[in-house]
Amino acid sequence: MKRDRQYICIDLKSFYASVECVERGLDPMTTNLVVADSERTEKTICLAVSPSMKAKGVPGRCRVFEIPPGIRYIMATPRMQLYIDYSAEIYDIYLRYVSSEDIHVYSIDEVFMDVTDYLRLYHMSARDLASVIVRDIRERTGIPAAAGVGTNLYLAKIALDIIAKKAADFIGVLNEESYRRILWRHRPLTDFWRIGEGTVRRLARMGISTMEQVASADERALYKAFGVDAELLIDHAWGREPVTMADIKAYRPKMHSISNGQVLPRAYGYEEGVLIVKEMADVLCQELVDKSLVTDSITLHVSYERSAGKKSAHGTIRLPAATDMSRRIMEHAEVLYRRIVDAKTGIRRVSLSYNHVEPEMYCQYDIFSSPSKVEKERRLQKAVLDIKHRFGKNAVLRGMDFQDGATTIERNSQIGGHRSGA
Repeated sequence: MKRDRQYICIDLKSFYASVECVERGLDPMTTNLVVADSERTEKTICLAVSPSMKAKGVPGRCRVFEIPPGIRYIMATPRMQLYIDYSAEIYDIYLRYVSSEDIHVYSIDEVFMDVTDYLRLYHMSARDLASVIVRDIRERTGIPAAAGVGTNLYLAKIALDIIAKKAADFIGVLNEESYRRILWRHRPLTDFWRIGEGTVRRLARMGISTMEQVASADERALYKAFGVDAELLIDHAWGREPVTMADIKAYRPKMHSISNGQVLPRAYGYEEGVLIVKEMADVLCQELVDKSLVTDSITLHVSYERSAGKKSAHGTIRLPAATDMSRRIMEHAEVLYRRIVDAKTGIRRVSLSYNHVEPEMYCQYDIFSSPSKVEKERRLQKAVLDIKHRFGKNAVLRGMDFQDGATTIERNSQIGGHRSGA
């Protein structure tokens, strides 16, 4: 008889907030703390709120002004490098129990593990092993964690998201049979992994509000409503998940792209927007050079200030040939910007993507390029990159980075759009 595989999904509870509590010598489970930049307005989104704040009904990603006035709390400025350091320390704890080949890092605070082949070694059940790891994390770092155990990746995630939250020891366990028995009639559907508000609305129009109803629905109607996504929805309704850890580790995307995006601190004018796009293009070119990659097209997405009520600008431009040359790519990025952006409307968000990214060895020169000049510029870019690696991203800057409205210097000191440290 084939043995069920056993997966564990571990989540570090309110991770950023818990780290800030631990750093202050406070208990994350009883301390009211939010992680948000106090220098921004009250409309800024909290990156995390501590478990005790959640217990009081405060959502994890609320805006500061939405926190009820009767709750006293500590506001901690984000320190992204500190959170990365804690995450790395906790990953080392995982490696005490499971090989990296059987761990998938889902996010900075969440991992999946295939522990099937370790249970006999440790003489433990998957639930016991999950409990040991969660306890080890708390004892070594002070960070509270929760875990879901399941016979496939999906069930481990659902056991974490729905069952573990209500468990006294923050451990949840599911197999296909218990999933159907316990959660088939669970509401709301948005509690289930990969089901958003849009999916719920479409299901509601079909008279469906539970996973049991999805499982018993006409599959043809589901495929008509959701296309190929219906297959995943149906599998998950039954508690099935065909993807394994081995599949995740073996996956290689057919197409590659890199991107950069930012929310601007205020509404930027048209010419200021040109500066931002060129800065972002230059940053992405540095990433291409660093990874020995080239691109052959650029996609730009620009969102206007809300009061304008205008649809976002979006467009793509092809390059004459695949390249990593900053000067050439910035020129085309500006051309694309001026082609699609309304000159009379303030800009609040900008996203730039380089498409069809592939290794530099596949780069072909077009008839207008001088190979010697291209190689000279590439060597210069690599020299600049070497200096930045040694002395920091702001060690070498372009003149445009010092212009009013430029954001590169500030962004170079951030991680994920937030301060790297206090």
